[in-house]
Amino acid sequence: MGSPPVRSARRTVRRRSGRPRARVLRRAPGRVALARRHLHLDPRVMLRMLRLSGTAILQVMISTASWIGLVRILSVFGSAALAGYTIAIRIIVFAILPSWGMSNAAATMVGQSLGARKPDRAEKSVWIAGFYNMIFLGVVGIAFVTLARPLIGLFTSDPAVAPIGVACLRTVAYGFLFYAYGMVMVQAFNGAGDTWTPTVINLFCFWLWEIPLAYVLAREFGMGPQGVFWAIAIAFSTIAVVGSLAFRSGKWKKKEV
Repeated sequence: MGSPPVRSARRTVRRRSGRPRARVLRRAPGRVALARRHLHLDPRVMLRMLRLSGTAILQVMISTASWIGLVRILSVFGSAALAGYTIAIRIIVFAILPSWGMSNAAATMVGQSLGARKPDRAEKSVWIAGFYNMIFLGVVGIAFVTLARPLIGLFTSDPAVAPIGVACLRTVAYGFLFYAYGMVMVQAFNGAGDTWTPTVINLFCFWLWEIPLAYVLAREFGMGPQGVFWAIAIAFSTIAVVGSLAFRSGKWKKKEV
């Protein structure tokens, strides 16, 4: 048997880890007190969340569906073009996952700073996140340009597919330095509660710019699949330019959620 202080400590641990812990939220003296009157529906909050999530869903649908349009343009150039494009895009999407995480972190910092009534801190955090994201994607872009052939070679050795995958990987990587800032800027608007601005940016850059440009370069200028790849790189760069200009305007600082 342990000494009295040890037995007392054990009883304290059991009390804290047992059923009394489940009643913490119901105790009035606690820092967080939960009562029955708090359990009710708030239509205003629900509608506000629906409005924000609705535009966010539309935003993702616009950007995701644009890839289907590019596949439709590429399909006329045969299965080899589609296969090479698919392999390259899969590698790209996997490689930029850390950048999406950094962009979401920037959005969180924007929301926290605006909630603390510090818009200057929010703006500074976005530029810093964009800079570090540019360094990361810059390194990834250099790796894709220099190591495109062995990277594609990990997935296919088909002489008709591999060159297209290499061209796609290299060409799209040229826009990474710009896109590093673009993806941070877009997410910053979301963090500020301004979900309409990135939705409009996605609609313009992907559907009204990228897809028509891909069609013109691939079909009218005779560039084939390479025209589609250049359209992707140009669209990425356009997102960065348009997003930065909209971000510099500062209207997002006055957004109330």
